[in-house]
Amino acid sequence: MSRPPADTGAPDDRTRMRRLDRAKDDVWIREFLRTAPFGFLATLGEDAQPYLNSNLFVFDDEERCLYLHTHRTGRTRANVDAHEKVAFSAAGIGRLLPASQALEFSVEYAGVVVFGVGRVVEDPEEASHGLRLLLEKYAPHLEYGVDYRGTTPDELERTAVYRIDIEAWSGKQKEAPADLPGAYELPLPSIPFPRRTV
Repeated sequence: MSRPPADTGAPDDRTRMRRLDRAKDDVWIREFLRTAPFGFLATLGEDAQPYLNSNLFVFDDEERCLYLHTHRTGRTRANVDAHEKVAFSAAGIGRLLPASQALEFSVEYAGVVVFGVGRVVEDPEEASHGLRLLLEKYAPHLEYGVDYRGTTPDELERTAVYRIDIEAWSGKQKEAPADLPGAYELPLPSIPFPRRTV
């Protein structure tokens, strides 16, 4: 599949934003995609049922694509095989911004939405490359070939590496002044992860 053309800045209905004062440029979007810890892949099933799947992912700036992986079978695979058009989103949240009226409460946020074409990577070399990029993002303190070996052909048979070629994207961020009265960090409960002893 050929690489999609770079963003020309031309209007695209998929990325048209209501609040242009919060729109971010390509440089900001690239950095956000490099550092966001996870995102959500949106696909469409044969029955036209939308489906969201949370994923670890990595942005390949040189190829202007995202890589992620799941099991070789399942809803994501079936949907991507049925409909190549996908969307992907990653977001973060900042402080809660209270106000004197309930409707005026707000929150600091940042996020990116990507539109593109998704496919399962069939080439073993590219699949290994995508998995290596994922490991380099999530385990930067470990060295490939020293702390862990590369993926074997047998192991590649057990996973599906997905490539999302980016056709269009948009990024937005809402920030409030650091000294805004009453702004506070949102007290989100932590997700319990029971720790097993070995």
